[in-house]
Order: sequence, then structure tokens, then C-alpha cells
Amino acid sequence: MSTFDFSGLSPDLILDAIETVGFRVDSGLLALNSYENRVYQFIEEDKRRYVVKFYRPQRWSVQQIEEEHSFSVELASHDIPVVAPLSFNGRTLLHYQGYHFALFPSVGGRQFEVDNLDQLEWMGRFIGRIHAVSKRCLFNHRPNLSVQEHLIEPMNSLQHSSLVPDYLRPSLAAILQPVVNQASAMFKVAANSMIRLHGDCHPGNILWRDGPTFVDLDDCRNGPAIQDLWMMLSGDRQQQTLQLDVLINAYEEFADFDKSQLRLIEPLRAMRMVHYMAWLAKRWLDPAFPQAFPWFAEGKYWEQQILTLKEQLAALDEAPLQLF
Repeated sequence: MSTFDFSGLSPDLILDAIETVGFRVDSGLLALNSYENRVYQFIEEDKRRYVVKFYRPQRWSVQQIEEEHSFSVELASHDIPVVAPLSFNGRTLLHYQGYHFALFPSVGGRQFEVDNLDQLEWMGRFIGRIHAVSKRCLFNHRPNLSVQEHLIEPMNSLQHSSLVPDYLRPSLAAILQPVVNQASAMFKVAANSMIRLHGDCHPGNILWRDGPTFVDLDDCRNGPAIQDLWMMLSGDRQQQTLQLDVLINAYEEFADFDKSQLRLIEPLRAMRMVHYMAWLAKRWLDPAFPQAFPWFAEGKYWEQQILTLKEQLAALDEAPLQLF
């Protein structure tokens, strides 16, 4: 298995891997915005555009990646606009010199507008369609969305990280603990209904052109349905309430929604915040991360995170959003 930081992934290795499935690259390799994996767009001899994705070694098992692929293919078979991997002799997950990779058709589009209620209505319908399919069974190999992985382990990691300035370490620990405690308790009480999820359904993973196209199911897992909806909310509380109402009304054209899950929005937001900080620290040995996030090891960043966590603790105490 190759090292987790892609140190051996050279352009020649990428081209050789692509050629193992009979493709001939007729252009350069255009690196796309991806930090967890390595993703490149290219033009093949047939003048069509494709994307090759090299999975970060030591992150997902073969069974977990194959389960992601099967989920994408299943959704696409129901005419849901999900970019599914190409199959070669019945295989979507390919292997070359220590790396697992997959090929996808290249799709274009722009990021959808989170403050556009018409587009939000489309999103609600399509996520409802996704969940109508996904709730038929659970993942066997992909993990559940859990407080252990997204709160407790990240908190422990951050408390021992050398990237946190010494003078801010007590302040960070003092606010992390109550945020983790409260978010954990709220999530455990309310998250009693698990389905298969996209898992990371934020605006950057949705392309818009005559409707949405969903990309990057790399973080798909079992969890509560609201996880695929809350990241599309923006603005103040009144704006988020209106957006949520539009999303859920459209969603329920295709799938039932348990409105008790509305109380999970702020715990899930806390889980994403804490996990993101620990994820950056965990990946810091990958040379791509200090280049992309140079501010991460600076005191100003951690000062801002302490303030943000204090605001999030207050948000956890507020009444959950309600539909009109």
C-alpha cells in the first residue's frame, strides 16, 4: 500500500494507470479541487472529457469504496443525476502500483445558489428521490455518522496537537469540552433513524446546469436524513427557516421526513466544525495541506475558532428551527 500522502503518485504513474483500461490521454492532466483524494480531468483520444480519481491510501477499505460505487450506480439507475464511476469488465474500482482509482465522465456546471428558493426546491425534490432509494437498506461496510468519529476522537486529537499554539490550548480545551458534551447528548437522543446518505451534501458537491448533478460520494455513510439537507441553509434564522420550509416541502413529494430531526441541525453543525479542525491537523503531514491552508497553524485561526465554538455552544442552547 502506498503512503497516505500521495508522495509516489507521479504524472507518469497516473498516465500509465489510465492506459491500463485502454484510455489514451490526449491532453494534459488538470488537477481538480480535492484534498482528501487526487482528482484530475483529461481529454481522451475520442475527444471526450473524463475524470480520474485516486483514493487516498489507508483511508477506506476496498469493500467501503466498492459500496460507495454501488450506491452511485444504484442511484443513477433510478434516473437520479449522480456521477457514477465507469465500469471496465464489470469493475469500477481499479488498482495500479499501490493505488486504487476510478474513472468518471466529466460533467460541467456551476455551483448552485443556496439563496435561490427555486433551486432549493429542486434540491429538496432530488434529495427526497435519493432518500426514497437509499432507505431501502443500510450500508454494510461504510460507517455510521457517530459522535465517536466526529466529536470525541477529534477533540482528543486537537487537545494533543502541536499545531495549536500553547497559549491558546487551555482556552480551546475549555470550550471544546462543553460543545462536544452537549452536541453528543443531543445527537444520541435524536438520531434514531439511519439511512444511506450522500454524507457531504454541501454546495461544492452539487453542479448546476438545467438542474442539479450530485458529485463526490466519498463520504457516504449511514446517518439521519437531515444530514443531507442542513448544509444548504444559509443566512439568519428567519432566512434558514424559509429555506428549510422550501426544502422539506419539496422533499416530502418523494420521501417522508421525520420533523423531530430538525433538532439535529446544530449538533451536526458542531460535529462538522470539530471534525474539520481535527481533519486538517491529521492531514498536515501531507505537503498539499500546508500549501493550501497556511493559516491553519497561526494563532489568529485558533482564536477565531474559539470564538466560533462559543457561538456554536450558544446555538446548541437555542430552540431548533421549525417549519412554517
